[in-house]
Amino acid sequence: MNGHEDWIGRSASRDDLVSARLVAQYRTTLGALCGPGEVPAGFHWCLAPDIFPAGELGRDGHPRPGLVVPELPLPRRMWAGGEISFHAPFAVGETVTRTSTVRDITFKTGRSGRLGFVAVDHDYAAGGAARLTERHDIVYREDPTPGQATATPEPGADWTPLRAWTVTPDPTLLFRYSAVTFNGHRIHYDQPYATAVEGYDGLVVHGPLQSSWMQNLAAEILGALPARFRYRGLSPLVAGQAVTVEARETGDGLELRVCRDADGVVTMQASAAPAGI
Repeated sequence: MNGHEDWIGRSASRDDLVSARLVAQYRTTLGALCGPGEVPAGFHWCLAPDIFPAGELGRDGHPRPGLVVPELPLPRRMWAGGEISFHAPFAVGETVTRTSTVRDITFKTGRSGRLGFVAVDHDYAAGGAARLTERHDIVYREDPTPGQATATPEPGADWTPLRAWTVTPDPTLLFRYSAVTFNGHRIHYDQPYATAVEGYDGLVVHGPLQSSWMQNLAAEILGALPARFRYRGLSPLVAGQAVTVEARETGDGLELRVCRDADGVVTMQASAAPAGI
């Protein structure tokens, strides 16, 4: 028992409009890494964000723990990964209801210390019909110990990609993505906080932004939204680091990854399954 069981099953719903302006902002933010469709893949993270006044935010800019997710005894929040099922595309002009439910809360101990995991289910529907379902995995970690050495990640295996996109995320891109998704996490725009408090090498590129690159590349290759998309963060990516977003075919769809050009380290990996598999 972890003392947070009363949070499991808690649910909240909010409505939002798929407006032409919001879609245009999202499309412009992704730029050349935007796939097909009236409403591109990954847009759902622009809808129905958590909105709280400044006085109800925690030290990291997210809503204070205990408002949306439980207050865990670990201060650093990270977007660990998740799984998405696409049922039907969103359409400009429709109102979408997002229902979020806390699925599970667990604790583990890893090489970097104690970890807390919160899994949240999000269901997006319009006109009573399912559009998208998602499991969002959040991990909470201890603060870094000053002077403590961190493990150096190994480069990813050599690939012969089916298709690849390249991008060098800069602070402007991070700011615009934070704005269009109403993401207040300070690691994406406050460099002194990101480096001195959370121990990163610079401004951190959003996990959902990297996932959106891969979702859109999958949609570009498949010609439509994938039926299922699973993704997992592996290593931090900071602004100014050039990356290649690439995909290759597997027996049941696509394998995708975001790979740092300088050292070959994979920052996020994913798999995409087309309809019918």
